[in-house]
Amino acid sequence: MWPSVTFIGKNCPSIISINSLMIRLLQKLVKPTSIFLGFTFFGAGMAKLYFEHRYFGWIGPVWLEERLEPYDLALYARFIAFSQIIIGYLLLTIRYRLLGAIMAVPLVLNILMVTISQNWRGTPFVLSVLLLMVVFLLVMEGKRLLGIVGIHAIANFTEYTRKGTIIWGIGLVLNLISIYISFFNVHIGWGISIIGLVISWMSYRWD
Repeated sequence: MWPSVTFIGKNCPSIISINSLMIRLLQKLVKPTSIFLGFTFFGAGMAKLYFEHRYFGWIGPVWLEERLEPYDLALYARFIAFSQIIIGYLLLTIRYRLLGAIMAVPLVLNILMVTISQNWRGTPFVLSVLLLMVVFLLVMEGKRLLGIVGIHAIANFTEYTRKGTIIWGIGLVLNLISIYISFFNVHIGWGISIIGLVISWMSYRWD
């Protein structure tokens, strides 16, 4: 019995080091996951609203509004599109990724219910994977998440300045404006959208 206790004791440091290594690796996945989810949602929303759906994105359907219009749900589809843009922007630009992850849960669940009720094949599976990725972000941001509701003290809390937040918001507004500009000139719309993204990405410089 004693040798086994000694054996476990000797290996405890290695087990702890492996666990800490895994945690560090998972932490390094937080930003890429946030950016991927942000690009996914943001691109999906922009593609739904852009002229002839001509925006960069890999997930659809871009014709959601047209599909739901016969059920008098066109406004709901447009609401989903704007929600995707804002939530995706929060995740894509990193600055408010925790808020974006929290808001993404009801968004994905809403879209998931629509796809299931419409018997769309494949899409529910993709959305389920995206939902798991959102849950991963929330788990990794657990301490900050618990801090918001007062259960846990927030460690390493980043304070953003009003100036930086305003500049970030300008980038978001430019992207929303680019939607309407795309109906006159889609290339100018793309340019304004990219400028907005760059502005928001650089907003931390003013914090």
